[in-house]
Amino acid sequence: MRTNPSLAASTRSLTNAASDDWEATYRQMVLYDLAADIELGFFLAYYRNFAIPSIAATLQRNGEIIERPMKRSYDTAIVTYELITSGLNSDRGHHMIRLLNHAHRHVPGSHDDFLYVLLTLLVVPIRWARTHAWRAPTPAEETAATRFYRELGTRMSIHSFPTTLQEAEKFFDSYERDNITYSPAGAQLMAGTVQVLKSRLPAPVRPLTKMMLTAIFDDDRLTDALGLPRATRLTKATLGTVLKARNVIHRRRPMRTAPHFVPGQAGSSLYPNGYRLDDIGPENIMKPTTRQPKESS
Repeated sequence: MRTNPSLAASTRSLTNAASDDWEATYRQMVLYDLAADIELGFFLAYYRNFAIPSIAATLQRNGEIIERPMKRSYDTAIVTYELITSGLNSDRGHHMIRLLNHAHRHVPGSHDDFLYVLLTLLVVPIRWARTHAWRAPTPAEETAATRFYRELGTRMSIHSFPTTLQEAEKFFDSYERDNITYSPAGAQLMAGTVQVLKSRLPAPVRPLTKMMLTAIFDDDRLTDALGLPRATRLTKATLGTVLKARNVIHRRRPMRTAPHFVPGQAGSSLYPNGYRLDDIGPENIMKPTTRQPKESS
């Protein structure tokens, strides 16, 4: 029987990891084993906030997404990856947590709103990977991911964070049942942010961006709330075929040895020469006295 090199290497990495090293386990999944699918899951989590009228109204009033949709999108991703890559207790991690707390200090919203936003980063990528990745996340990876966001929530004064992924999913689904609906603010935010996604795609498929996105969502209520067209059966079937073919190829390849993200390095048109930590976030959000952690070389 032919050995699956990717699956074998992935299994070894999980077996060799210490059982209580939750941060390393989550980092391995995000940066190596399931990197592409977790990244897509983060994008989907970002969009999902626009379907909640109270959150969408706050984001619209803030103006960052409307005025600088590309910067807000990339910066949000960079903050997330910096925390995962460097660690919550690292100098870079401390900087990013201070940035998040400064950014949300005067933001209106209920505790459940803030908890939901944080839970999108946990629940949405895991669910996407379960269904569409070349392999599903393991129980150890799901537990590590839950621990990571519970620890982050504590540092952001978001209390009552679920202790298990199952509890997190229960809250997540209940919150969405009660709150997802169309709002002009949400539709405006989505329309502006779609342009960022479109700019990353090859020119021939850009006209299909919205339809592709709704096929990925596979949720008519979410699609309607965001003011997007519903995906056709053909679009969904095409997406499913593409993902299956991609996974067949992935399973035959060796595991990646280079991380999906390297702190401070280039990786986008917004920061072609790399970035400093002070480049991330709205201008002048951090106090001038905030000490800059040492940059990675």
